[in-house]
Amino acid sequence: MTNISPPTAPATTSSWVRVCALDDLEVERGRAALLGSTQIALVRLIDGTVRAVSNYDPYGQANVLSRGIVGSKSLADGSEAPTIASPLHKQAWDLRTGAVVETQGKDEISIPVFPVAVDDGQVLVRWQEA
Repeated sequence: MTNISPPTAPATTSSWVRVCALDDLEVERGRAALLGSTQIALVRLIDGTVRAVSNYDPYGQANVLSRGIVGSKSLADGSEAPTIASPLHKQAWDLRTGAVVETQGKDEISIPVFPVAVDDGQVLVRWQEA
């Protein structure tokens, strides 16, 4: 897991934090990173985009989403959503919005998403320490 200490700043501001090199991420595989005291899961999709969501699985109550199954699901509107499924109980979330798309019969619980940018081969996450 990559451990990043974000710059110290007032809680009302956010900044871009370098997390890793783009080449450190394998396509359709998760990678965990620690920003302050928050674990995130980074995923490089087949189209080259990178997504960042919380690494915490609220159903399994464990930081495991970076080890989840990356794929896609058809949504009710006919579109395809890139997803990550928990390795514990197989709930799946939309990597773009954090909305749960497969609850496995449980209540709907979303997960946080974080803005990501790639600049000169470096993956940056917009971070706001709580």
